[in-house]
Parts: sequence; structure tokens; C-alpha cells
Amino acid sequence: MNFGEYVASRWDTLSLAAAEHVLAAALAIVIAAVVGIGTGLLVHETPRARNASLTFFAAILTVPSLALLTLLIPLTGLGWGSTLVALTAYALLPIVRNTVTGLNGVDPITVEAGRGMGMSRTRVLLKVRLPLAWPLILTGVRVSTQMIIGIAAIAAYVDGPGLGTQIFEGLSRLGSVNALNATLAGTLGIVVIAVLFDLFFYTVRQLTVPRGLRVRH
Repeated sequence: MNFGEYVASRWDTLSLAAAEHVLAAALAIVIAAVVGIGTGLLVHETPRARNASLTFFAAILTVPSLALLTLLIPLTGLGWGSTLVALTAYALLPIVRNTVTGLNGVDPITVEAGRGMGMSRTRVLLKVRLPLAWPLILTGVRVSTQMIIGIAAIAAYVDGPGLGTQIFEGLSRLGSVNALNATLAGTLGIVVIAVLFDLFFYTVRQLTVPRGLRVRH
């Protein structure tokens, strides 16, 4: 059968796998955003803590995905647990780095103006620094999301959810009937998901970032 017929005949399986892929990526990026932005808020003014955090998250990113997923099996088991932990870990560096860069990049004059209005250090952070840093932070979340959507396919190696199962199934049967269709369906599905997530973040950016800040970031 051709590719269109294959997709039609496996639509229920493919749509379920795509939904799982979306859910895994969404859960991981939400957790990573909370942890990453929180870490950035805590360490951005302390050079030693800031450098240690960035070095630690950068080190995680250098670990091959297959190796990390395999190492997690004794701790979090097969399936969703290892998948979410690995995806969250890989998503942290761009978010933390952009949060730190965005917060520290706010014009000191603007910060001093906030303090001159009687704002506490915490209020200046939340009311002045964070809103001005938000475009760059959102970019970090966006980059992390695109990255982990692709990495999520590797999670099929540890019985993880998503379209990676289709890709692995096709690659393991190359030369047999529908092997190429299975691989292509999984790959194109991931591309579509990545595009949809990017459109979502573009919409969030348009709704949450003032027009003047969009040009600068």
C-alpha cells in the first residue's frame, strides 16, 4: 500500500501515538519551565551559583539521550517515568540560560527607577526585571520545546510514549512491507507536532510581549 493508505489504515494508532508525544513534550516543558525559570530567578545575581547551575545543566545536555534513558531505568522504570525525567533534564539549559541572561540584561537605570519608587528588591525582580526579560525567557522555552520533541522519539527505546515507536518499528523492519511507511509516518508526525508547538509559542509571544520588546528579541 502507498503512504496515504498506510496512514488511513493505521490512523487510530498514529493519532494515539501523536497525542502521547504531544502530552509528553508538554508535561516536560511545563516542569522544565517552572524549574528553569525558578532557578534563574534564584541564581542570576550570584556569579558562583549562576555559573555552577549553567555548568551542571550543560553537562546534562552532553549526555547521549540513549545513555541517559538507559541509566534512568533502575530509578524511574520503563515508559513515562524515564521519558519525562529525561526530557525535562534536556530542556533546562536553554531556559535557565535565557532567564539569567534576560534578567541580567535589564537596563540598570530601569532597575534603579523601580527602587527609587520605593519597590522592594523582590518587587523590582517580579514587576520590572521579569516582564522585561520575558521575551528572552520565552525564546528559551521555545527552543527547549523544539529540542525535546525530537528527543522524545528516542524514548521509544525504553518503551516510552509517542511516535518514536513507529520510527523504531520501521527501522527494525527495513526492506519489509510498510517499513518505510511506518518510519515516514512517525517522522512526519513529529515534524507536524514541532510546527504546531512553534505556532503556539508564536501566538503566546504575540499576546504577552509588547510590540516594542518583540523587535528587540
